[in-house]
Amino acid sequence: MTGSPLRIAMWSGPRNMSTTMMRSFGARSDCECVDEPFYAAYLKATGLQHPMSEEIFASQSSVPDQVIVDLTGPIDPASNVFYQKHMTHHMVDEIPRDWMAACRNVFLIRHPARVILSYARKMETVSLEAIGFPQQLSLFERAAELEGQAPLVIDSTDILKAPEMKLKALCAALNIEWQPDMLAWSAGPKSEDGAWAPHWYDVVWNSTGFADAPAELPDVPETYQAIYEDALTIYDTLAAHRL
Repeated sequence: MTGSPLRIAMWSGPRNMSTTMMRSFGARSDCECVDEPFYAAYLKATGLQHPMSEEIFASQSSVPDQVIVDLTGPIDPASNVFYQKHMTHHMVDEIPRDWMAACRNVFLIRHPARVILSYARKMETVSLEAIGFPQQLSLFERAAELEGQAPLVIDSTDILKAPEMKLKALCAALNIEWQPDMLAWSAGPKSEDGAWAPHWYDVVWNSTGFADAPAELPDVPETYQAIYEDALTIYDTLAAHRL
């Protein structure tokens, strides 16, 4: 299923610690990272206007087939790991999925109560599709078909509670060497950050490691209750497979 290098497709919705996980893998000595490579293709297919859309289109291809060539083609020969940070809601119907067979697919989940409130602080409109939960389940099911087994699932809160233990377990499951450098990184922008980083990555840019584990789950406002209940059903389905 995976050759050399190991291609890790990390699938998450927005506001799900996905950039922090990219920081962790980017701190490895043997890893190349790419940040949300289908963002421009998603915007082109949907016609949506997101913050910094012009910069996004200028920074990456909006043609899915070209993106797939880049994801499955050669990388820096000095790298043994190619970490791909993917947003589940970017994978609209126009984007093929068979290329996922070239990767080890991992699903990064976060409790929907935390996702919804975090997303609402950045975007005016919240929907189930916008936070990527149904797409994450669909991609999980497709990856299971391609891999012949349930793909790996990791919960962001579990990682924050015990970063070293959980990352060691993830590395073991991926059959790659654990590197302590995955626990810390320097503050500020990184070369792999997407063009949208100035709008979204303020907290990550100020970080030098994993944050403390979150407190109790926040209350979800009545406005978002229907979205929350649907998302929670999907979260529970995926959480049943987590490391």
